[in-house]
Amino acid sequence: MAQSIDEDGTVDPWRRRVRRSRRQMPLWQELPLLLVVAFCLAVLIRTFLLQAFFIPSGSMEDTLLVGDRVLVNKVVYDVRDPVRGEVVVFRGTDRWAPQVDGEQQIGLVGKLGRTVGDLVGVSRPGEKDFIKRVIGVPGDRVRCCDEQGRVTVNGTPLDEPYVLEDSPLDVPPNPKECRSRRFDEVVVPPGQIFVMGDHRLVSQDARCQGPVPIDNVIGRAFLVVWPSSRWNDLSVPATFDDVSGPAVASPPGPPPVRPTPQGDALLVLPLAIALGRSRAFRSVPFSRAS
Repeated sequence: MAQSIDEDGTVDPWRRRVRRSRRQMPLWQELPLLLVVAFCLAVLIRTFLLQAFFIPSGSMEDTLLVGDRVLVNKVVYDVRDPVRGEVVVFRGTDRWAPQVDGEQQIGLVGKLGRTVGDLVGVSRPGEKDFIKRVIGVPGDRVRCCDEQGRVTVNGTPLDEPYVLEDSPLDVPPNPKECRSRRFDEVVVPPGQIFVMGDHRLVSQDARCQGPVPIDNVIGRAFLVVWPSSRWNDLSVPATFDDVSGPAVASPPGPPPVRPTPQGDALLVLPLAIALGRSRAFRSVPFSRAS
């Protein structure tokens, strides 16, 4: 029986032949195989784990700026419900205004490219995809404003350092528009969340378009991955620490827990670095600026 390693420490001829045969696969055979494997991995990750999003508008400034790339955890809400303060991506209901103005005429190649892009998560945005911050959970009573012009949740006023520019107080409230800061008390229905943009002056959100079903939530935006100067996790601010529990119990399920974006970041850190340097990201439209 041939020895694997000679007495002088060199690899025997049989092993040399095996290694030589492995290195001799031509590039034209190896490259398609690598592309297929990469495509399958991208589809699996985009479908079940996380997705990259490009921020094209300003209704979440300064938390998220135009051109930021964020990662969205698509599995976290399979084990728990959203909690106050998290930034979530979701599909709007029929009340939420579409964000894609008309369907462009594209050819066969364009349609094929869009289909492939949708599979790997780099397609054009859906007309009903939005990104906002969770303000109220099922059973919460949300209203604005108190004597200092602050939003209150279950009677507790919120000091919101993340709000860039608030809506004016002197504009009369209109249930069809979000131009005013003031709105009547809303009791968040079971199985839904009340969401608002951080840039209240331009954000069209639950104030005028209604709460969002939790089933419509695509996932939690937990990490800004690009540009590198803005690399940061989207942690839950201390704003909501003093808010009491909802007056109406939410449907049975796992109790809400304090989110840990650091754990999410560690889970996907290597992939985040790779995605952050890519120009191919799926865009997520914000609400129309008013």
